[in-house]
Amino acid sequence: MSEEVRKQDEELVEVSEISKVDVDYDENQIQVLEGLEAVRIRPGMYIGSTGPKGLHHLVYEIVDNAIDEALAGYCTEITVDILPGDVISVTDNGRGIPTGIHPTEKISAATVVYTVLHAGGKFGGGGYKVAGGLHGVGASVVNALSEWLELTVYDGKNIHFQRFDRGEYKEPIKVIGQTDKTGTMVRFKADPQIFTESTVYDYDILLTRLREQAFLNAGIKIVFSDKRDESNIVSETLHYEGGIREFVEHIHKTRGVDPISDRVIYFQGMQGDMFCEIALQYNDTYNDVILSFANNIHTPDGGTHENAFRTMITKVLNEYGKKFGLLKDGEKLVGEDVREGLTAIISVKLTNCEFEGQTKGRLGNPEVKPFVEKIVYERFMDYLEENPETAQAIFEKSVAAKRAREAAKKARDNERKRKSALDNVSLPGKLADCSDKDPSNTEIYIVEGDSAGGSAKEGRDRRFQAILPLWGKMLNVEKVRIDKVYGNDKLMPVVTALGTSMGEDFDVSKLRYDKVIIMADADVDGSHIRTLLLTFFFRYMRELIASGHVYLAQPPLFKVSRGKQVRYAFSDEERDRYISEIQNGQDVKVDVQRYKGLGEMDPIQLWETTMDPETRIMIQVTMEDAVKADEIFTILMGDKVQPRREFIEKNAQYVKDLDV
Repeated sequence: MSEEVRKQDEELVEVSEISKVDVDYDENQIQVLEGLEAVRIRPGMYIGSTGPKGLHHLVYEIVDNAIDEALAGYCTEITVDILPGDVISVTDNGRGIPTGIHPTEKISAATVVYTVLHAGGKFGGGGYKVAGGLHGVGASVVNALSEWLELTVYDGKNIHFQRFDRGEYKEPIKVIGQTDKTGTMVRFKADPQIFTESTVYDYDILLTRLREQAFLNAGIKIVFSDKRDESNIVSETLHYEGGIREFVEHIHKTRGVDPISDRVIYFQGMQGDMFCEIALQYNDTYNDVILSFANNIHTPDGGTHENAFRTMITKVLNEYGKKFGLLKDGEKLVGEDVREGLTAIISVKLTNCEFEGQTKGRLGNPEVKPFVEKIVYERFMDYLEENPETAQAIFEKSVAAKRAREAAKKARDNERKRKSALDNVSLPGKLADCSDKDPSNTEIYIVEGDSAGGSAKEGRDRRFQAILPLWGKMLNVEKVRIDKVYGNDKLMPVVTALGTSMGEDFDVSKLRYDKVIIMADADVDGSHIRTLLLTFFFRYMRELIASGHVYLAQPPLFKVSRGKQVRYAFSDEERDRYISEIQNGQDVKVDVQRYKGLGEMDPIQLWETTMDPETRIMIQVTMEDAVKADEIFTILMGDKVQPRREFIEKNAQYVKDLDV
């Protein structure tokens, strides 16, 4: 046996000894988690995460139960309140959860719903014909993950009440009064032991979800109020008789885009227990917004209903073009051509939805596909033939998108040939690369201006930090098609440095750096640069953001010093605190330098404040809500001034100092 093999065997023995457990593995080691204990130990399995997304998911689950009552035809109004202390209250005027004794559990049926997983009226088709919460874990999971939950049921005669603490109850449900109304009220406080990051709700996130529900259920009224600040109660009534038609109009209005036709195209159909309705309208932008829902549950990952819609609108427009001689022999529109500028809502309702996972990201029912395809093909084709002017406008937009796509393909091919000729080693001339070639260890700073780029190059740790300076005016990709992006001398160096390509060629596995850090001045111009870059990443490298690779550097606003005491402040409050600490009650002069730009910092200062991993502050760019992000990018970077003005006025309350 060689010495090398002998050493490897010894190492394997050492590893084996380290991993050995000195306990017999027998029947006594098999744990059974009873009741809601499993939920509290593994909450992510039921609500996706214990971060903000999971926190808001608790509200969705309770509201979905009320919506199910509306789908069943028994509920017309839902009230949702955020109360002081971030307590959530959801009240509906439905039938009220049954309170009688369950035949097998021997406790109230309402108690069963809130304490037993997979218990509910949505399995056999008797309680609900159509429902969102088909797994029967919603109410019980919310109960398990709440510090406390109070359930009040109105059955038309009595008021029933029960309180739970972290999923458990001390007293059975009891009658506390009489009433002539029906419905259910649930109040709960998310458990800070579970949601350690935060138990504070975002009003806008909840408003977006509740507005969706009001659009998807034409006629239902949802009253949503934020009562956390009793001196400034915010309330909205969400009530849309036009249903998803108004949903499309709302998206266009909030994004500040103009439709290319006067009316929203709407059609619906039913087959057995399956119902489908679709609303769509084209606008003057180059981006599409397609939202799909199944039993009122948003399916962000699509599924059989959305795939059927996408396939058939492409087929219909191709057949329409051939039928009326608008396409030459051999010419063909593809999906991205016909979706340019399209806003569409697809909503299906059926008895047994097959979702992937409890968070219901994708619809899997195979029978939905031919059903939706038939509706789209017949109704959309009929509409186009009956409305030739609108059809012509849609078709011309699709053909223009086709030409831009072909031009972009030509530009891509030229770029590939150029790279091939240079053996794929040509990096931007201004890129100061790092020595470590392992992407997992490295990061790139995209820096505004040559001056700041020079300081960053001198101040960096060249082992793992690369610097790419930007110069000149950057292209606003929101206002152009992709063919204008290829070859742009401001954006292509970014694409080349990252190594991922862009658009349909984007490949995140080829990313040359783990962190892509945008470092711009802390002023209006710097904010503009950041927004332009983020718009580009969002439109053409979206997975870069979705995978968590994009960050914003946070340079300090002030240098506060006296002698050898030096502090860097990132806000006015921090500046004032540092001044007070340095003075320490004495009447002494403290020097305060306001940084107008990164170029004012020398390399050492830039390293200490903005680039040193031990001390720097960075913000990771996330995509919690891609639709909201799409809306904001369109507002901020689009052609319309009024929506941008309204957005700034609405959000101006969050801006304390604006350096103009």
